[in-house]
Amino acid sequence: MRFSDIPGQQQVKQLLVQSVQRNHVAHAQLFRGAEGSAALPLALAFAAFLNCESRTPDADDSCGRCPSCQKIDKLIHPDLNFIVPVTTTKAVAKDATSSKFMADWRTFVLDSPYQGLNDWMQHIGAENKQGSISKEESLQLLRLVSLKAFEAQYKLVVIWQPELMHPAAANAVLKLLEEPPAATVFLLVSHAPEQLLPTIISRVQPVVVRPLSEQDLTNWLRDEHQVPEVKARQLAQLAEGNPGAALAAHHAAATDHDYFALFAGWMRTCFSNKVSEMLEKSDEFQKLGRENQKEFLQYALTLLRKVLLFGLDPQLVPHLSTQEQPFVQGFSRFVTPQNADPITRELNDAHYHIERNANPRMVFVDVSLRMAALLKMAV
Repeated sequence: MRFSDIPGQQQVKQLLVQSVQRNHVAHAQLFRGAEGSAALPLALAFAAFLNCESRTPDADDSCGRCPSCQKIDKLIHPDLNFIVPVTTTKAVAKDATSSKFMADWRTFVLDSPYQGLNDWMQHIGAENKQGSISKEESLQLLRLVSLKAFEAQYKLVVIWQPELMHPAAANAVLKLLEEPPAATVFLLVSHAPEQLLPTIISRVQPVVVRPLSEQDLTNWLRDEHQVPEVKARQLAQLAEGNPGAALAAHHAAATDHDYFALFAGWMRTCFSNKVSEMLEKSDEFQKLGRENQKEFLQYALTLLRKVLLFGLDPQLVPHLSTQEQPFVQGFSRFVTPQNADPITRELNDAHYHIERNANPRMVFVDVSLRMAALLKMAV
């Protein structure tokens, strides 16, 4: 991964390059950005740049040709280590740790480093289980960093989604950050840094990864993913600067779940206040699996925002798909400034409870009944 492979982010790239050129590399850095952002790609590009064997004093990117770059590009460098959320699966029935999933992780990241947690859980066959960085991982991490670098200048430890660390793992990482091993650099990649221990945040150098500009994202989709210009621009506008969201939208036709159809049908059921149909929908919701349930609720919040904006002024939502246009136009009469806030709160609460392993069927029925009452407020 080169810095040049990543769209935009010129200021972040410059800061990372200058830290190496000035020999002021922080021992722990927190790449913080939304899910689907360039946070992980930037961490990987920085890792390659740090250990590039052909790097000159004025270089602004790794060479991509030396043995170190080639190994890091394939994610097989012995001094590049990953800690990621995992869970037990059919292939790994017990003692799930990152090391047992490294072959899967390489395939996953090399396919696209802009994917999110739900994509990773589906990739390893987690079914309805949620991933975490277990306390057993902390023991392996301590053993890992006790060793010197095998062949590179720096031993690199990339912790993807550290907010999912078990408290024991978080404390182990904190201890390492307080007393960092020599020539070891920790690269934390977080989508929810506010969930990290304040003591961890205080010991890392923040690297803020912001959304891309519409033009940068459009150019990247067009040039790197061969998306036609008009479609690329529309995806860039819909994704609001998020590369992962843009790619997901581009490949939406190939996904197993039609979230739009589920949401539209659900809202019609709620508005008609048919409890029997709510129960049927709850069964459909339960079959999604927990990570997909969370993703669906997040999609519902995004679409709800479009509905509200369309009701205020259709020009605020100029790029609706052919599928969404008639639904958003019709539904906007029932989502108003008076009920939009409580509806949003109900969806957020449902997401919160699903994330904490509440019974999905009960959560769905409860939020459906509440939604039915809120939609009637606009009649």
